[in-house]
Amino acid sequence: MKKYLILGALALTFAACEKGFFETESPSAMDEAVFKSADLTEQAIGAIYNTFGEDKSFRNRLCGGYVAMNTDIEHASKTEDAEYAAYNMTGGTGNLSTSNGKDPWAYLNSAIERANVVIDGIRLHSDTTDAAFKYLLGEALTLRAFCYLEMVKLWGDVPASFASFNGFNPEVLYTEKQDRNVVYEQLRADLKEAARLMPWSASCPGKARNYTGRPSKALALGLLARMDMMYAGLAMRPDVFTKGGTKSCSIQYNIKDAAKRQEIYKEAAEACAQIIKQENWKFEEKFEDVFKDLCQDETDYSNSEWIWALPFLDGARGQVLALTGNKMSTNCPGALINTITYGSGNSNNTKTQAMIEIVPTFYYAYDKADKRRDITILPWTWEYDDGSGTAPTGYTEMVFPGVGATDKKVYQKNSNIAQLYCGKLRVEWMARSYASNEDCVDMPVLRYSDILLMYAEATIGSKEGNGPGEQLGVSAQECMDKVRARAGLSSVPVTIENIINERAFEFCGENIRKYDLMRWGILKEKLMEAQAATYDLQNGTGAYVGRPDSIYFHYTRNDDFAQSGAAYVYDKFVGLDLDAKCPAEYDKENGWVAKAFFFKDDVPIITTENWYLYKEGTDIDMHQYWPIFDVNIAASNGTLWNDYLY
Repeated sequence: MKKYLILGALALTFAACEKGFFETESPSAMDEAVFKSADLTEQAIGAIYNTFGEDKSFRNRLCGGYVAMNTDIEHASKTEDAEYAAYNMTGGTGNLSTSNGKDPWAYLNSAIERANVVIDGIRLHSDTTDAAFKYLLGEALTLRAFCYLEMVKLWGDVPASFASFNGFNPEVLYTEKQDRNVVYEQLRADLKEAARLMPWSASCPGKARNYTGRPSKALALGLLARMDMMYAGLAMRPDVFTKGGTKSCSIQYNIKDAAKRQEIYKEAAEACAQIIKQENWKFEEKFEDVFKDLCQDETDYSNSEWIWALPFLDGARGQVLALTGNKMSTNCPGALINTITYGSGNSNNTKTQAMIEIVPTFYYAYDKADKRRDITILPWTWEYDDGSGTAPTGYTEMVFPGVGATDKKVYQKNSNIAQLYCGKLRVEWMARSYASNEDCVDMPVLRYSDILLMYAEATIGSKEGNGPGEQLGVSAQECMDKVRARAGLSSVPVTIENIINERAFEFCGENIRKYDLMRWGILKEKLMEAQAATYDLQNGTGAYVGRPDSIYFHYTRNDDFAQSGAAYVYDKFVGLDLDAKCPAEYDKENGWVAKAFFFKDDVPIITTENWYLYKEGTDIDMHQYWPIFDVNIAASNGTLWNDYLY
């Protein structure tokens, strides 16, 4: 791995130094003086965050749509030739790999190197008995661990580089790819140290206090638990780690020794138990409010379920909502609430690209009483009628009571079975306006309900009943029940099968499912089941015999959704449930609309030729990971290579 030299970039963060920025006396990133000052050290850490906002980094490539597709509940809204569906991410894809160092691999490694500089600088030069420096060291260790976890999720085995480059040692400049267990063990030590160094959020120093955008003890413990669940689980791995690469790979445990796996699960349970005991107030009463908090820029840790949401500056960068929120037509900006102007456009010709779509059968997997379903899955998009004098396609003026054909109106437009969108992030929930596709909504990373469900699962892996946290008064069953009760559901036993299902219902669209399925060793199995079931749903066969062909809906006017003019939203929507019937009050002369949901012009919407989660003939298991891209391998001086038949 070639290091990305960052001294100049780090120096750019020192605008608050006493001397002027361009004066020669300003310290460079490696100067001892930087790490004698908590303020300058904090600015050096700011350079780590800076990489997250770069193009092809978390700003728009590592935040959704590209990183966790496809699964049994989510799929990418790209074309039928998308490599996401092929599960064959070749080395030349322009969306992810370029020749200028601006790609996910480069930015994650750059962030890691910046963290290495800070960690080494604090250890060498700072007063680590001081609370401020203790926090900053813990923060840098946590950010480095977060970046490494992202790399392992995406590429499997990666270089283990935990020392900063001092300009002299070529072995540090080019770090060889290593077995991921080396990384896991280092991260275990780092995150446990970070948890000792950092207090709970309410006691963090300065601007980090009570802020969801900065780490605390809870994040270090939560990432430790997340990493432990991966480490103790299954993964696609080389059968024998071989320098230069191997084609002999299979799904196997990262840890061969069963006793050590139990130890790791126990560690995860203990980490979660600490958080649950200390911050049991963090669980939101309403599922919907968890995501409204993000959209409304609620960063007060004490008022949010989020343990960490990667922060983006309002008015600067960040396309989290644009990529993962509900779809919105290019016609809407300037009409829909909280939009200003449409920017440069994108391949899907929408203001919000909605790269995440929901696998159609997942809607029917929810219990009808589950309150999460209609927050998570939306069968409509935002559209705008500019009042040109003709009614929107397929509609009559009667659909929108109280306005004429020449009146401007924004409205919810029905979609079809192949276009179900994730509704957890919505522009109408935002508390501010935004321009272009840079919505700057913080990127969700870890929330309290994940801690509850990880704890329940870890107690099974540790084979200790309610788990090692029982002495803290933590019950696995109560954790599971808490998540389900908020959804309006009754208790179910804590079993692996129930946890597999519950995590799907709770975290759909949050870029978690793929990595859960991978560590459980069932990604291929679940993809195949979901794809077969989707064709049954389209054809009305199997479990879907008798499903309705049409949906029925009725509008009501609510101008709160419009910056100007009229706005129309559904007040009645019938037909998605398998036993749905045409409503008795249906009357097309009084504003009701009927639409085919599974067919367009009598042609099936979902066919084997135009919709699939994976391409036939693709070795799904072998290509769970991205390849290390060609440009990165070429710059590695022989220290990088690909496995998995790439």
